[in-house]
Amino acid sequence: MIKQAFKETTRDNKTISTTSDLIVVGGGMAGVCTAIAAARAGIKVTLVQDRPVLGGNASSEVRLWVLGATSHMGNNNRWAREGGIIDEVLVENTFRNKEGNTIIFDTILLEKVTNETNITLLLNTSVFEVLKSNATTIRQVNAFCSQNSTMYHLKAALFCDASGDGIVGFQAGAAFRIGAESKEEFGELFAPDISYGELLGHTIYFYSKDTGKPVDFVAPEFALKDITKIPRYKNIGYNDSGCRLWWLEYGGRKDTIHDSEEIKWELWKVVYGVWDYIKNSGSFPEAENLTLEWVGTIPGKRESRRFEGLYMMKQQDIVEQKKFEDAIAFGGWAVDLHPADGVYDSRPGCTQYHSKGIYQIPLRSLISKNIDNLFLGGRIMSATHVAFGSTRVMATTAHYGQAIGYGAAQCIKNKVLPADLIQNKEIKELQQTLNINGQSIPETSINQQFNLANTATIEASSVFKLKALKPSGIWQKLTNGIAQLLPLKADTKYEYIFQFLAECDTSITVQLRTSERTGYYTPDTIIEHQNIQLSKGEQNISFVFDAVLDQDQYAFIAILRNENVSYQISEERVTGILSVFNSENKAVNNIGKQSPPENSGLDAFEFWIPLRRPKGENLAFKITPEITDFGTENLTNGFVRPYLKANAWAATKEDKTPELILSWDETQTINEIKLFLDTDYDHPMESSLMGHPEARMPFCVEHIQVFDEDETLLFSVINNHQTIVQHQFDMPIKTKKIYIKMESKVTHIPVSVFEIQIR
Repeated sequence: MIKQAFKETTRDNKTISTTSDLIVVGGGMAGVCTAIAAARAGIKVTLVQDRPVLGGNASSEVRLWVLGATSHMGNNNRWAREGGIIDEVLVENTFRNKEGNTIIFDTILLEKVTNETNITLLLNTSVFEVLKSNATTIRQVNAFCSQNSTMYHLKAALFCDASGDGIVGFQAGAAFRIGAESKEEFGELFAPDISYGELLGHTIYFYSKDTGKPVDFVAPEFALKDITKIPRYKNIGYNDSGCRLWWLEYGGRKDTIHDSEEIKWELWKVVYGVWDYIKNSGSFPEAENLTLEWVGTIPGKRESRRFEGLYMMKQQDIVEQKKFEDAIAFGGWAVDLHPADGVYDSRPGCTQYHSKGIYQIPLRSLISKNIDNLFLGGRIMSATHVAFGSTRVMATTAHYGQAIGYGAAQCIKNKVLPADLIQNKEIKELQQTLNINGQSIPETSINQQFNLANTATIEASSVFKLKALKPSGIWQKLTNGIAQLLPLKADTKYEYIFQFLAECDTSITVQLRTSERTGYYTPDTIIEHQNIQLSKGEQNISFVFDAVLDQDQYAFIAILRNENVSYQISEERVTGILSVFNSENKAVNNIGKQSPPENSGLDAFEFWIPLRRPKGENLAFKITPEITDFGTENLTNGFVRPYLKANAWAATKEDKTPELILSWDETQTINEIKLFLDTDYDHPMESSLMGHPEARMPFCVEHIQVFDEDETLLFSVINNHQTIVQHQFDMPIKTKKIYIKMESKVTHIPVSVFEIQIR
């Protein structure tokens, strides 16, 4: 029994004081990946989240899918899914939860965080006060948990504000902005005018389900009564739910921080009004058996404060794909701006304009220019309103979040401040740390200086050579232009043979295309084109381009549309080889080409995109000379995804249990072995709602055994589905040879490995 007498003064809540190396405020995708990265790098982290679960807008409380540079596979960003920790999370979620249940996604994030012994997780805990030791240094944040009635005094050397609204940066006095910049300030021609609006609003989603019997719905009194107040109400479908209704948006003309509760109530009014319309207007008899299963209780927030860093990203950095010496991540979502009136605006719910490929994100945009020990995480990073239209999405913020985490650990280890990380020696060290953990900074390879595999002689039981992809016997109409994307050698003429079925005498146009920016995948440069006559019926067509490439790179063997012609597809798939189509994905404003407004500073170009599995087969073809791009030399070239070439060793399709042998002249002391595998970086792996055809990516090696020179089993991995397989030995081993034996149960895809790191 606890009994306390009356006290004339007020009582204090229970107070806990802690000291960490890094405090991360905000448990959305950015904060989660920041905390995990820092913890894995060996520093003590406190992760403070004001909600009961992790994930922010991706959690079961809001239910937006995690997405980034892959953009629903609707742009020209090939093999662009973000790497490292966010890749690990999305691959795991797809394996356990390919149906896209956000409740399961909650558990995966909680598991990832609580598995890290260096993380102290505080849920339902809101930071409300920041204390500084001097004008430019934070020493402590104070927080309160309403669930356990406890006050927390949290001290640290470094802080990351990933809170969304920037509570830490705001109270610390860091410079910030709200609203859109003028065209003149940064020369951004796409900057919106006031009539369009300066802020993106909030959204609340709902889910419905079929009960198998009629269900009545009586709308609450506050529900929107007149559906015509939503100018685009005719776009509503009876089976719409979740984040497909992202355009039920409101608040862009409000104070998106302090008016958030008012905005929420307006969104509830909209949501229940929409459901009333679906159930009771008579326009949707199909909805008779549907019930409203879930409505969000907090809105998904898009925009509020953006803080000023050592560099502010702008439109030109995205569109022109600017290179940065301090690049630590990449983005690739479209510049995605919304009218401020949201659901009540008659204009489209967004204007999305893509760059021609992924773009680099500099570390300087993640460091406050005023507060010496403050990192800017999540959507508050240093970017203009226009650039923010792309950098704000969750997979992108998670990607640079892990850069903050590893960077913070490097600050602690090297006893430097965040701004010191942009110095040449420090940034090179950070870039190496990131890439060796799967980050894939564009155009930056892993330094092989400390990789023992780089000094080994590597032999393989077999090496794949691409001579042909066999036809499946299935014909597809040439209703869209199609191209086979292939890694070709410089100064080499290739003969191509394709199989066509013509309904009448006609012709096709074939083209050799490349990207104006070498290493990227917008086929905007036509090197050569040929018109080839076809006779009615089935035939094999052979052609050779006179032009050759001036350097090794990916090229597009394009065949333009002709609805009188069909082509053969192949069910065979190979790492780094795919077909793309000049087709549409209206979900990301792709109608086959991009035609931006004049004088907007945006590029016009065609989209050539793959189809999602289980579709998306390759073209059937033969090629001479064969493509010999899959040798063991790729295993130590420092790239862990296709770039300029496949960058992978692959076995022959007939070799079902391939083996790699690494040999050294002298005995090596080995502490760790790390393999980088193919989990199809082209697949977006949206975390919720959409679902995926497979739990395990079909390119990924499932079973691995590693032996020493005496053929003693060192470790094995069974039923693997992850991109990176890493084994740390309890005690270093000594050997002159390593045998890596693999097996995959997929019959139509060769076993492949991108990279081997041995230390």
